[in-house]
Amino acid sequence: MALKQSMRFCAATALLGVLSFVLAVVAELKKPPYGTPIRGADVVVCRFPPDPTVALGALSALAAACSAGIGAVSVFFPYDGRSIPRKALFDYTLLHVFFHLAIGVTVAGIGTTTWATATEAMHHVRNVHRDLGYACPTAETGLLGAAAFLNLDASLFWLVCLMLVGNVREDYFDGRDEVSGDRGAGIGEK
Repeated sequence: MALKQSMRFCAATALLGVLSFVLAVVAELKKPPYGTPIRGADVVVCRFPPDPTVALGALSALAAACSAGIGAVSVFFPYDGRSIPRKALFDYTLLHVFFHLAIGVTVAGIGTTTWATATEAMHHVRNVHRDLGYACPTAETGLLGAAAFLNLDASLFWLVCLMLVGNVREDYFDGRDEVSGDRGAGIGEK
């Protein structure tokens, strides 16, 4: 049995959100705490062990962006060829609130993931320093882990939005069918 369109959107949003979470957690766990300083005559060169932190962080940010993109598209998607005006969607206060929360948490999660990943990449690329006391740090510990939870939360907010859209669609089309007389015609008429 094929899944309904709404269930496919929900599954894709959830899968990509969980994937983003897992990738960011693994990136945090694989990140070395610091590099090895190699002292020269007037510079310190930092040597970092090979690790997948930058690649995993970038993939996590991409998965979170795809999860949010699918979530946002599915809010406005015309299921079964029947669309709802935006005004009717956002007249429902709870959907309006959760939609904007989902956007805010998504921006925070992707921003934090990108920031931590870019910081780690910059430490690896710019590894020559003139300060002879430089200790070769890596990106802040725990930042990717926090970003992982933000990305998972964003995915959950998008799922709540999709459930609320289902409620709005049901109410909107039930009201339209009753007004147009398509439903229950001939039953109880006086």
